[in-house]
Amino acid sequence: MCDVFSNLTYLHLYENQLEGHIPSSISNCSALIDLNLDKNYFSGIIPSSIGFLENLQSLIISSNKLEANIPQDWMFLDTLANCTSLQELYLAYNQLQGVLPGSIANLSTSLFKLALSGNPISGSIPTNLGRLTNLNTLLLDHMLLNGTIPKEIGNLFKLELLVLSNNMISGPIPHTFANLTKLEQLILNNNALQGNIPLELSNMLVLETLEFSNNKLTGKIPKEIMGLPLSISLDLSHNYLTDFLPPEIGKLNNLQSIRLSNNKLFGEIPSTIGGCQVLQFLYLDSNMFQGKIPSSLSNIRGLQEFDVSDNSFSGKIPKFMGMMNLQYLNISNNNFEGELPNEGIFKNVSAIDVRGNPKLCGGLPEMHLTKCISELPTQRHHSQGNLVLIISVVGSCICLIIGLCLLVLCYSRKLRKGLGNNPQTDRALKTDLMHVSYYDLLRATENFSSENLIGRGTFGEVYKAIMSIENVTTVAVKVLNLERHGALKSYFSECEALRNVRHRNLIKVLSSCSSIDQHGNDFKALVFEFMPNGNLASWLYPNESAYMDLPVQNLGLLQRLSITIDIAEALDYLHYHGPTPIVHCDIKPSNVLLDDYMTAHLGDFGLARFLSDTLLSQSSTSTSAIEGSIGYIPPEYGMGGRPSIEGDVYSYGILLLEMFTGVSPIDKKFSDGVSLRKHVEMAFPEQVMGIVDTKLLSNAQEDAKVYASENVSSCLLSVIQCGLLCSKESPKERINIKDVVKQLNSAWKKLGTI
Repeated sequence: MCDVFSNLTYLHLYENQLEGHIPSSISNCSALIDLNLDKNYFSGIIPSSIGFLENLQSLIISSNKLEANIPQDWMFLDTLANCTSLQELYLAYNQLQGVLPGSIANLSTSLFKLALSGNPISGSIPTNLGRLTNLNTLLLDHMLLNGTIPKEIGNLFKLELLVLSNNMISGPIPHTFANLTKLEQLILNNNALQGNIPLELSNMLVLETLEFSNNKLTGKIPKEIMGLPLSISLDLSHNYLTDFLPPEIGKLNNLQSIRLSNNKLFGEIPSTIGGCQVLQFLYLDSNMFQGKIPSSLSNIRGLQEFDVSDNSFSGKIPKFMGMMNLQYLNISNNNFEGELPNEGIFKNVSAIDVRGNPKLCGGLPEMHLTKCISELPTQRHHSQGNLVLIISVVGSCICLIIGLCLLVLCYSRKLRKGLGNNPQTDRALKTDLMHVSYYDLLRATENFSSENLIGRGTFGEVYKAIMSIENVTTVAVKVLNLERHGALKSYFSECEALRNVRHRNLIKVLSSCSSIDQHGNDFKALVFEFMPNGNLASWLYPNESAYMDLPVQNLGLLQRLSITIDIAEALDYLHYHGPTPIVHCDIKPSNVLLDDYMTAHLGDFGLARFLSDTLLSQSSTSTSAIEGSIGYIPPEYGMGGRPSIEGDVYSYGILLLEMFTGVSPIDKKFSDGVSLRKHVEMAFPEQVMGIVDTKLLSNAQEDAKVYASENVSSCLLSVIQCGLLCSKESPKERINIKDVVKQLNSAWKKLGTI
């Protein structure tokens, strides 16, 4: 390949299931600046000839099966020293093993990102790594490293992200970390670090995440730590920390998560905890805390998870806890007493643990607490009047219990609607997405300025933002308008759907935010990869587009066909190849997003539904509201039909017809029983060329020879036929999306492009 494309500067082949060895002839691509082979199945050693790419600035070959078994296999590091402009080196999640050579310090001083995570590399961290003084990202986690953290790491004063977690590193945290004043995330979890937490960490004036869990740290939690601008996570759990919890904890007013579990902390929870107003997760379990739950906890309106189990807390459970938005509560194995509140989370047995509190009473029967003792009459009578009174009270209680059971049953059924059996809680996301704070998004969007507004939808607005997440610096932030009916359900649906899927033609969710805003209102947002070419609607109808940066261009035949294939492959994955079948329920041009290379990504899963095996049939009906957008909704949904894969196929068929005719299904010319499908069907097959979009064959960027080909009409006939088969009125008569992919690929081949 490099013999033919010797002037190639960018080669991106990531996520393509490629296998075999990386050819040594790669060095013939002498002009190469950016090489990305990420997430494939390449094996063997990394060729040392790769170092002859002297212009190379970015080398990303993570998530393959590349090996280094003997010292000679690491020769590529020596030759990479020739790449004096190298800025990014990602070798993570391969099978590189042995001791990390000291020659890694000979890499370009321009290097600012180095990732070796997930390789079975042993030995200690080379001390001369401190020479790479321009590094802002160093990822050495999930390896077999031992020894101590070199004090020379403190020379990397430009570091913003340092991750050394999941190794066997011992010794103290170096005091030279005081030099890392630009550090934003410091993650040292799951090692064997010892000693005290250095006071010098207070120099890290932009630190957002501090995680030291599962180590052997001792001493107090320095109050100076509480003065850091932490906004994402403070995790000191599973250590040997002692003493009181500093009252300065209330200064962490932008922090989302505090985890101090499994230490030897004692005393009471400081009343200043109420200052942590955007806190979502608070874990204080398995310590020696005592006293009561402070009333100031009620100030933390966004708190979702609260665990104080295995301590010595006492007193009554505050009633305000039933009014909070808690999704998980564990108060087990303490000395709480009195009646359990009966509101909010206390109605959800699966979300609360109250065991090991013998003085607690009341609650739901499933909690197995004793009944609270009511006031009894001072004298025992057997008079008829008392008997009538007792019967009346018992009868009323029975009626009340029956009524409550009916309410719980109705409520449970209501909860089960939507995403199948998947719980609509942010808790389901905590292990899958990195959370960002409200203030992170506020800064990244410049206070959600109108200049950064790039789209509006049914349930919210989308902003362009500048922030670094998963090696991406430009992202799209979807802010939900929670005052709109259905917006909250849309948020949970989208979160739950996107955490379960991964495909090159599906929009990728990078992060989420569930917090409160600067006015104390609930705030929810999702962060997606940014699509520079906007959505498909902006290209089909440029005069109606509000997308600011989009050049007005026509989509040619090849581009449209490529986009339809991309969408079909996304649906094929959702319907048949994901962990659980998912129905998108809202396929339309504005939900198809286009990246740098005009590859289509299906987005907006706000109406998505999971399908259990029993719902894969279209025969079942539902009384829920019609799902989808006008013009794309399958006819059976209007008659109570449940969302189905056949329904998605119908919407896709309408979209396909729209793309190749250039006419919207809600165009004003469609009336009196005439629809887009009917309009196309009447012209098919003889008059098809008369209804296709005239702009489709006039794209100057595409090869004119393609349009001169006699196969063009044959290709269009095949595509239009596919759209008609997808949009048949009867769900049972619609073509399967797998066959759609085959037919469209055949149409592509008719143009001689493959």
